[in-house]
Amino acid sequence: MKIGVFYGTNTGNTETVVKKLKDELTNNGFEVDVYDMASASVSDFDNYENIIIAVPTWNDGELQDDWDSVFNEYKEYNFTGKKVGFVGLGDQEGYPDNFLDAIGTLAKPVLSNGGTIFGYWPTDGYTFNESVGLAENGKFYGLGIDVDNQDDLTDERIQNWVAQIKNELA
Repeated sequence: MKIGVFYGTNTGNTETVVKKLKDELTNNGFEVDVYDMASASVSDFDNYENIIIAVPTWNDGELQDDWDSVFNEYKEYNFTGKKVGFVGLGDQEGYPDNFLDAIGTLAKPVLSNGGTIFGYWPTDGYTFNESVGLAENGKFYGLGIDVDNQDDLTDERIQNWVAQIKNELA
């Protein structure tokens, strides 16, 4: 199964997580193309039915620079026929009122523009106050990664999420 992974990064943490994600996806039979939003465009989504978006939350709930620069185009994109999963990076201790907000900011246009979301992720094991990244089902819109406070759980979370989405997309 072919999947396009699109990410943005300022510090390199998201890129590191995406490399691990790509390895795990490949090991589970996915054909993976990776795009850095610093040089990609929203129109690159056209080539995929299955998309994963990896985005860190910055400061008080802001989008990472590369996603912020394409957000106006992104929120107008027609996601009809697209299945979109999210991987969000955040700091639950430093920003407990905005943990994983970016995945919620990016998930809402997918839902309102005809797409479907896969890979909802439980909040168990995270400590935060509020998040725009919480869906109506009480789960995050996608996988939550906190390399600042729980980096020791990153590999296991990626493995579990890939196993979950493999079943969902089958």
